[in-house]
Amino acid sequence: MSAVSERKRHARSLFAGIAADYDRWAQLLSFGQDRRWHDVMVETVAPAADRPGAVVADVATGTGAVAIALARRYPCRVIGIDQSPDMLAGARDRIDIAGLGARIDLVEADAEGLPLVPGSVDALTHTYLLRYVDDPAAVLRTLAAAVRPGGMMASLDFGVPRGAALHAWRAYTRIGLPAAGALAGPGWVHTGRFLGPNIEGFWERHPLESVLGMWAAAGMEQIRSRRLSVGGGVVIWGVRGGG
Repeated sequence: MSAVSERKRHARSLFAGIAADYDRWAQLLSFGQDRRWHDVMVETVAPAADRPGAVVADVATGTGAVAIALARRYPCRVIGIDQSPDMLAGARDRIDIAGLGARIDLVEADAEGLPLVPGSVDALTHTYLLRYVDDPAAVLRTLAAAVRPGGMMASLDFGVPRGAALHAWRAYTRIGLPAAGALAGPGWVHTGRFLGPNIEGFWERHPLESVLGMWAAAGMEQIRSRRLSVGGGVVIWGVRGGG
């Protein structure tokens, strides 16, 4: 596992404080959009994942929501990877309840020290990841390298709406989200205060066109993006070059 930076230490602490009831409150605080966004991202990797014997890695798997969605949607094997033992504990419980333990393997590791052989997976997904790493471009290169030529990669993260919706989004993330988080417990209060500035700061430093350029530099081709829920979510997907 790679050296732990201050950014990564903060991410681990953040998720440790909300792991126990992450799924319930993620749905409530996103007005139910979180699961729908997952489904949109999962659908984009169908050409690579929808065949017997396919292997799909889900990086930053958290409590396993996307890993479970992948295993339910496709006849593939899934490798869920996350750096948080607390989140993985929740993932194991969810996977057991879903009866998918034989199809989903969980590994504790971070994106920088990805425990995958280059070209070893048919598809790779990652959610809410790049805002928590020190070098997004380097991480994208590492992720893309794990995908076989002709395979697919897809990502999901929060976005920042444009136009009139931006004012409502800022009001919610700066005022409404912390207030709602107070009902969920101390860990969610901190998360509620952190998310809005963190999301907006990331996209200010790395506009969408810049992120798409990172994907291209990592060897991805046929790159596409889609804004969801007036820009509150962003899905990116593409095909690994060299096929």
